[in-house]
Amino acid sequence: MQLQLPEPSADALAASRSLQLLIADDIRRNGGWISFARYMELVLYAPALGYYSGGAAKLGKDGDFTTAPEISPLFGATLAHLATELFPQTGAAIMEFGAGTGKLAFDILSELRAAGKLPEHYYIVEISSQLRARQQEKLRDFPQVQWLDSLPATFSGVVIGNEVLDAMPVQLVVRSEQGWLERGVALDDAGAFTFADRADRADAAAILAAQIPDGDALPVGYLTEVHPIGAAFMQSLAAMLQRGNSAALLIDYGFPAAEYYFPGRAQGTLMCHYRHHAHADPFYLPGLQDVTAHVDFTAMARAAIEGGLDVLGYASQAGFLLSAGIGELLLRTSPEQSAQYLPQSNAVQKLISPAEMGELFKVLVVGKNVDWPGRLLTHDRTHRL
Repeated sequence: MQLQLPEPSADALAASRSLQLLIADDIRRNGGWISFARYMELVLYAPALGYYSGGAAKLGKDGDFTTAPEISPLFGATLAHLATELFPQTGAAIMEFGAGTGKLAFDILSELRAAGKLPEHYYIVEISSQLRARQQEKLRDFPQVQWLDSLPATFSGVVIGNEVLDAMPVQLVVRSEQGWLERGVALDDAGAFTFADRADRADAAAILAAQIPDGDALPVGYLTEVHPIGAAFMQSLAAMLQRGNSAALLIDYGFPAAEYYFPGRAQGTLMCHYRHHAHADPFYLPGLQDVTAHVDFTAMARAAIEGGLDVLGYASQAGFLLSAGIGELLLRTSPEQSAQYLPQSNAVQKLISPAEMGELFKVLVVGKNVDWPGRLLTHDRTHRL
């Protein structure tokens, strides 16, 4: 089916074509087949050509999708107040993964500056040089900010990852009559990308499918994602936090395993975003669209625990934000000042409404040597993981 989406510029099309040639060469060098995770890694992160490493706008009205910080500064303000509540235990330091345009960091730091509680350090781990440049411009008035190319050996403080896990490459597996197969990417007779299942990688597929609870009971033809790269990130995070006092907040869209891998979700959660249009074709304009999958929060929590961390909390975004005080922050603007209050109220509604981001997005909190505030357990769902 031909997708009817906005036309990119000639330069963007040329960049996409260059990336297609690079991926095709990679497929040929690897015997005519690469894992979907390898394909996703290239379309998102290939130097200068990948979606996150190229120069196109990603976020906001001129990009392909909108994130919570772009919707309301009260999202960052809520995290800022939570951070100050944790600082006596963790020390006054924040680390953010994948800071996007820098909007979340700006909102957090602005709120902390207004409260006279700026942290000693605000670290940003950002692999995109293009996004890092935007962040440096946005955050030029905050000397506390320092960019890191890799994780330090140890860290004590508050860690924030907003829509980071969903941007990590996933593997695809499909259930056949003979068991689980790994679904990867090959080239068809015309040289175009196509899905291809590999029976000779059945052992690898079985290892991947071990992430799926009751996988053998799922129907033949069931296709889904598994998240070994996300799990490996969680274990690296655990290694960094192991010897400190820290809490890491991971905010993303997804489900616990029991909801992720149920029979009715037979084609997985893989989704692409281009100019605020969502569709399911990962081969469309490689490098110009986001390719993402929902997060299996059970797998992420398990990896954190195996790495030595504690699960401090798990809640819907709505439950988390309300417990953390976003309603009180909204009321700093009087409802009687309707011109100022109503736009803020509408934005908060998008963050907490079950029909918008409130239920689909979850907040997983893991950490070490930290007492999680009891009021934030009001809407806790850790028992569902």
